[in-house]
Amino acid sequence: MSTWRPISPPRFWQRWLPERLHEPARWLVKLTLFGLIVGCGMAFFYFLLASRFDLNEVAQLPADPIYYDRRGKELPSPAGAGRRLVTRQDIPAFLVQALQAREDARFFQHGGVDVWGLGRATLRNLKDRDFTQGASTLSMQLARNTFDIRAKSLHRKFLEIALTLRIEAHYSKDAILTSYLNRIYFGSGCHGIEQAAKTYFGKTTRDLNEGESALIVGIIRGPHLYSPLRHFNGALEQRNQTLARMLTMGFIDQTRLAAIRSQPIILANDEQIQPSYALQAIQRELYQILDERDIRLGGLHVNTTLDAAWQERLDTELTRAVAALEQEKSWNHPTHAAYQTGSKPLYVQYAAVTTEIRSGAILALIGGRDYQHSRFDRTRSTRDLGSAFEPFVAAAAAERGKLVLPGKPVQTGRQIGPAEVERIAKRCGLAGPFLLQTEDLFRGSVAATPNEMSVGLATLGNHGKRPKPFLILDIRDADGKSLYSATPELSPAISPNAALDATSVMRRHAGTRSFTGATGSERDAWTLRLGPGGATAIWIGFDDPIVIASERRLKSLLDEFVERLGNE
Repeated sequence: MSTWRPISPPRFWQRWLPERLHEPARWLVKLTLFGLIVGCGMAFFYFLLASRFDLNEVAQLPADPIYYDRRGKELPSPAGAGRRLVTRQDIPAFLVQALQAREDARFFQHGGVDVWGLGRATLRNLKDRDFTQGASTLSMQLARNTFDIRAKSLHRKFLEIALTLRIEAHYSKDAILTSYLNRIYFGSGCHGIEQAAKTYFGKTTRDLNEGESALIVGIIRGPHLYSPLRHFNGALEQRNQTLARMLTMGFIDQTRLAAIRSQPIILANDEQIQPSYALQAIQRELYQILDERDIRLGGLHVNTTLDAAWQERLDTELTRAVAALEQEKSWNHPTHAAYQTGSKPLYVQYAAVTTEIRSGAILALIGGRDYQHSRFDRTRSTRDLGSAFEPFVAAAAAERGKLVLPGKPVQTGRQIGPAEVERIAKRCGLAGPFLLQTEDLFRGSVAATPNEMSVGLATLGNHGKRPKPFLILDIRDADGKSLYSATPELSPAISPNAALDATSVMRRHAGTRSFTGATGSERDAWTLRLGPGGATAIWIGFDDPIVIASERRLKSLLDEFVERLGNE
């Protein structure tokens, strides 16, 4: 039987390719089909995965932090709290152009994913063998921030792309732009552009000028690094880079660029945004944690170290003490109206800090007498110590094995000299300045802040171990998930025996050890109180150096004050 068959003519593509390329071409076609099948399968998988996310969350913005004291009592929120949202009409056209130039040039043209940009970034990542480039559009950044997609991986990027395509199909470009600016982080605790505009410039987004708009847009790429409150020169450089990109894209010309760069950048005074000295300090620490840990979730529950009951009691007794002093001297507390008219009121101020001895947790922080009249936090201001320095002279002498002579700081200090006293005081937490390197140092020719004095006193009460002060115990999200938990930090400063000997200069008051004294000029008065669990440093005086009262009267008044506080 014949097995002859006619030879099939070559296919059309085989006629155009040399015979040696026929087999590779077949494999190329097979691989292409396989890739298409895999690609379609992956697309279907990520479409299903992305469909599980609720797109309504894009427009539902998180709430502001809620603060609690150490016993779970809710603390007053900062004045003006509550996220302020902008509408599309509130966003200046120049700011939109700046955002395009710096973050997403083709925002109004692409469908959520900039294919060309993504291709360039992919090639760069393959070259660097790392995820050094992201090519994220505004829509992709919105998806990432809304659904907290952070891990750098191909899975994250594919999920982000799928969510971005869903967002683009569900929202208009204007809605995406507005939600993006309302949601993203701008540094220094500012979530959303309206809060950033108010914090940095004291104005609404609608009222931002061109230079301010360019600066705020410049912050986006590095909110931790370029906050103008922390790194003003860095923020200016980012403004200039944004303007340079706008010039390249034709949004502005050279003349307008020069005019915008000449506009002065005037930062707002942040005095009006906090309700108390304690909350002001807590938010400073919170912003630092948010920046360092990259925590951007809203609805945070911030558990602080404050003991609200103790702080209120301390404040009440201090107010009573200085009121009695003012009555004797015929000083009057100024009215709010007098303060608003610009007059300079004359009244006694005070500051107090209580630090938990064993951990460094701050139990109370009072930065002044009336926050509504003055936002200046005096717990961070250095004041002359005078006789209040004696416990640290005693600590230095005891650390060197010398005799502590209560009530005789000069004789105690002479045994080791000023340099050694300064060195030991610094180890206990007092940064200075140390004003004189003579025997006058033993008499208190040194300045310190109430914060430093509280830490120094806690060091003496903690067997010579210096605690690092902190105000935030832990941070949790709205669902109760822990995002941050403080760990007490202790560092050795002096020996336990030296710390014990140093407290011998402090008198006993109702189960506590305390020391009251004033500077030789009678312009500053101090009370140091070492209770069972807390070390309290209290300063009383005027913001401008003025004689308060005689040292004897001050000591009598402060002794009465300590007695009223009792054994807590």
